Amino acid sequence: MSKPSDLTYDAVVIGAGHNGLAAATTLARQGKSVCVIESRDGIGGMARNAAIAPGVVAPKMAHLLYNLNPKTLKELGITAPKSVSLPTVSLADDGRHVVIQGDLVSYADGSAHPEAATFAALHKRLTKFAALLGQMSLKTPPSLAGGLMDMATLQELAGLAKLGIGLKRMGKKDMREFLRILLSNAYDLILDDFADAPLAGMLAADAVRGAYAGPRSPGTVFSMMYRLGNGGDVRLPMGGMGAVADTFANAAKLAGCDIRTGCGVAQVIVENDTARGVILADGSVINARSVLSSIGAFQTMQMAGVQHYDTEAVRRLRNLRNKGTVAKVNLVLSGAPDFVGLDAKLTAGRLLIATSATYVERAFNPVKYGDMSNAPVIEAVIPSLSDPSLCSDGQHILSANVQYVPYALAGGWTPAARQKLLKLTLDRLEVYAPGLGRLVTHSEVLTPLDIETQTGAPGGHWHHAEMGIDQILTLRPVNGMARYGFGIAGYYLCGASAHPGGDVMGTAGRNAARQLLKDGVLA
Repeated sequence: MSKPSDLTYDAVVIGAGHNGLAAATTLARQGKSVCVIESRDGIGGMARNAAIAPGVVAPKMAHLLYNLNPKTLKELGITAPKSVSLPTVSLADDGRHVVIQGDLVSYADGSAHPEAATFAALHKRLTKFAALLGQMSLKTPPSLAGGLMDMATLQELAGLAKLGIGLKRMGKKDMREFLRILLSNAYDLILDDFADAPLAGMLAADAVRGAYAGPRSPGTVFSMMYRLGNGGDVRLPMGGMGAVADTFANAAKLAGCDIRTGCGVAQVIVENDTARGVILADGSVINARSVLSSIGAFQTMQMAGVQHYDTEAVRRLRNLRNKGTVAKVNLVLSGAPDFVGLDAKLTAGRLLIATSATYVERAFNPVKYGDMSNAPVIEAVIPSLSDPSLCSDGQHILSANVQYVPYALAGGWTPAARQKLLKLTLDRLEVYAPGLGRLVTHSEVLTPLDIETQTGAPGGHWHHAEMGIDQILTLRPVNGMARYGFGIAGYYLCGASAHPGGDVMGTAGRNAARQLLKDGVLA
């Protein structure tokens, strides 16, 4: 679908990642004309596939689904992409690997784990708490600015009252426990009940996944609960993450959106403090009644011009915490690797190297000083074992998220530094899969700096900004700008740096579009 340049769209959406596409689809399904602009040649952002080597297609960056919200999918007219549920295998140096699926825990050889009942109880409790917090994910963060005589404010209060009622219905014991642990650190919570071993390591690693934080950092229990917002199931999409992105794009096209790739936005047009369209990198102009941006919050401000924001807003956005700590390493293998102590089903699972909570905390320490960890936390998956269509000629792809790796490495990301990161990753994997290095025929290393360069994600951060307690809900991305409207009339933030944050789920985009409609911008 194309339109003459003299026509005005109801909305232009900057960025064709899952959030941008979700925002566009939400508006288009309400009869609005929408144009999505993507600077790269393809859609998907971090949720895309790439040809890593001849005959090998792999998830370029993100490789698993965690928090797809069924209500968001239903509203977008999307059928959940075909996927398989994966067990998590927390690898152990002594070969006593721990298998976790839902609230069930056992050893890889099938024998009972002594902490299975304790884990099931903790999982049940945290999932219950997460469901309460999850009520907020599909709503705009509340504002009470209108006063008690304002109807909109009263509606906000009603939503908060519902949350309070849900908390009270938990019962006094659970309510006290929720309030006790909400802002505490994951390390203490975990080691109160578990030995400092691979099961504790898995819990600690999941509490800080993608974060510039260790499990001792305040607020990491909240992150644990965030991961359980939709049950905590870990799913591998068939066809890779690119298939997920295609699902979002197809929904947008079906709704009537115009998606343009290969030419980015250079500037947002602002007239009389109102967004009026965009100027593309090639100089062409697209007029619109509103603009939504799915890129980083600070970059969104820069695109409109800092002169349109007060000094305090500029200061807050400039100081937004978004230091990426996760590198992506893709390994093309000539055959399937052999992980000692794992059968074929478990080898195809989510493999985690985080042998204890202390291991995770120690892995975080070097990144504070601009260095990479010599014993990193690694989340690896071999998607070709579950989906052979990704590779040909007996090849396989091992996709690894490596944490902790600094965005700004001391000495810079030289070829030697990249080779060191690759070697560190292979050395850790070979502890559990001897000989894996001999299977590697091609490798790709993406540092946080590369991720920023290739996707625009600020700091190479997978969530565009830390999911810390000072950057969530009414403080996301910053205080005073949490309700998607971005300081200029008709200008909205719809990416991962907006509430409810990261993961491939599209909820931030959906929420932003709904708020734009509620605000009457397109009335």
